Order: sequence, then structure tokens, then C-alpha cells
Amino acid sequence: KSHEELLIPSTPCRAKTNVMFLKTHKTASSTVLNIMFRFAERCNLTVALPAGQLVHLGYPKTFLASFVEEFQAIGQNYNIMCNHLRFNPSEVRKVMAANAFYFSILRNPIPLLESSYVYYKDSVPAFRISKDVNEYLASPMKYYHPEDYKQNIYARNIMWFDFGYNNNAEDNKKYIQAVLKEIEQNFHLILIADYFDESMILLKHTLCWDLDDVIYFKLNSRSQDTVQTLTLKSKERIKAWCSLDWKLYLHFNQSFWRRIEETIGFEKLEKEVNHLRTRQKELMETCLSDQEAVGKDHIKNKALLPFQSGATDILGYNLKQDLDNRTLRICQKMVMPELQYTSYLYAVQHPHKKRKQLGLPLLWTSFQEK
Repeated sequence: KSHEELLIPSTPCRAKTNVMFLKTHKTASSTVLNIMFRFAERCNLTVALPAGQLVHLGYPKTFLASFVEEFQAIGQNYNIMCNHLRFNPSEVRKVMAANAFYFSILRNPIPLLESSYVYYKDSVPAFRISKDVNEYLASPMKYYHPEDYKQNIYARNIMWFDFGYNNNAEDNKKYIQAVLKEIEQNFHLILIADYFDESMILLKHTLCWDLDDVIYFKLNSRSQDTVQTLTLKSKERIKAWCSLDWKLYLHFNQSFWRRIEETIGFEKLEKEVNHLRTRQKELMETCLSDQEAVGKDHIKNKALLPFQSGATDILGYNLKQDLDNRTLRICQKMVMPELQYTSYLYAVQHPHKKRKQLGLPLLWTSFQEK
């Protein structure tokens, strides 16, 4: 850096508080949702939460503003929106402030499809009737029947679907270019789950948040023993079978790294990623009795048990026993699974409404009284 540059004070930016996160499936998005919810609470922001007993914003239906609790009364004055929805820009704009920041996250379709396969094994017809992920990919059309497309959305181009597009559309160059352009117009930033820490640093810079705003414990991940190994052939087949998602991912993976280069630079990125990981480790040492996520059968406080699906063992955390109240609250929020956190915020924001029934053994009363 030249001597002159060092003398120019950098203009401090103001943290963005109107933020829409399009939560995509099996892309580390539950961890991002937790970050968004904690930020909303810290800054006392209003969250666009699912109406009634739902825990998502009408998914897999295309989003409508009426899917948001109290939309009639609150109108466009929501700050944060981050629960699952199928993107529909005109309706989302009715809910979010005009200056809202829009971002989402993508994941490499190869590990993504394997993750979907195991997670949705019991609920997706195409997955249910095939033996394992490699057999499914050997001839997907044997199992994937277009007339079941509503039940089979997780079995092909799920990210394309979440962004509001037809996941069975023909792979046509002109069409893909048009969609990519539209996504670029609707979203200010697309993160990449495969580089999650780098994504959090880029998010922090772009939103002008602090490091502690993007600190996280990995949520909704599964135990290694439920991962199915993809053959090389299967990996190649995913690129063809999910070619819309593959092209989407390649495009935004490129723009992601370009954005980092232009805004932060790789040297600073590395420093900040290390800083994030150090801080994360400190927090894990402070909060957790085991220094890592544990299987569902080892989670002592059932109120902190994440939703279990398919053939997965979704991991969670055990908090230390003797934390002081302030630390306990911070730690609880760090490990709180998505459904519980949604339900908890709903009870705080809409105290007169009937609470969301999550079918969990212990609901929030035990947390509230602490």
C-alpha cells in the first residue's frame, strides 16, 4: 500500500438490518438461519415468520405474502426473512423493505444430491423405491416419474426449484443464461456452502456485521456413518441429471471467488477465516460439554434435539451444566435447532397467537423460565 492510501480513513459502514435470506435445502442453510435469528434478536428486529402452525413459508408452494404471520398488520415492515420458501420476487417484495439486501447459498450438486438422498429417503418416491444413491443415479428415470414431480422435487435440481424455477426444465443454453441473469438481478450475494467459513467472512463484510454476528456452530449436520459413497460414475451422472443445478453452481462459484478477490482479497480472507475459527473454538470450549456435535441418542436435553429425517442421525449439542445465565442464553441460541428457534421467536413476536406445536417432548417453557 502507498503512503497516501494509509492516510485516508476508511469510511465506516452501517450494519444492514433489512435482510432476506433464501434458505435452500441441504446447503448448510440451517446454520445461516441460526445466524440470522440471533442477529434479529440482538438488534431487536422483526422477523417474517410462517403463519399459523407452519414452520416454513408455505414451501413447496410458490411463496405468497399471506404465508407470513400478521402480514396484513405489519405490511412491509419486516426486517429479516429466512425460513424456507420457494422464491417469488414480487411477493417477497411486498414483505421486505425496499432497501432490503437479498442473499442465498448454493452447494456443489454432487454432495448435495447424496445428502438429499439420505435425508429424504422415506419421503421422496424416487429415493424410496431405489436401493441406494448409486442405484438411483444409474438410471434415475426408472425411479423418477415426472407425474410425481411435487413429491420428487428433492430428487432433481432442488436449488433451481427453490429459486422458483422449473426443476424439470430442459437444459437449454438460452434459458439457463436468462435464469442466471434474473437471479443476479434479484440477489445481491450468493454464498457457497462448500466454502462456508469464507462465505461467512464475505457475508460479514458485505452486510457490515461484526465477527461475532457470523460465528456459528454447525447445525443440522448428520453423522458420518449415514453418508453413502458416490462412485465416480455417479458423480458424473449427477452433473447430467442435475445439469440446471450444476450450471447454477458453477456460475455462482466463479462469481463468489471473484467477489472475494475484489472486496477482501485472499490474504485478508485467510486471516479472517482463521480468526473466525479461533473464536468458534473458544465458544465451543465455553458452551459445550463435549467438544463436538453428538448423535441424537446422546443429546441430554430433549428440547435441543434437532428434527430427525430419513435414514440420517442429525447431530446436536450438549451444553455445559454450570453456565451463568448470560452465557447460558448465548450458548442456547447457538445450538438451538431451526424448528425450536422458529417456534420460540414466534412466541416472542406473536405472544397472543397459539404456539406452534412441534411435537417435541419439552417445549419452550423450560427455556423461558431460566
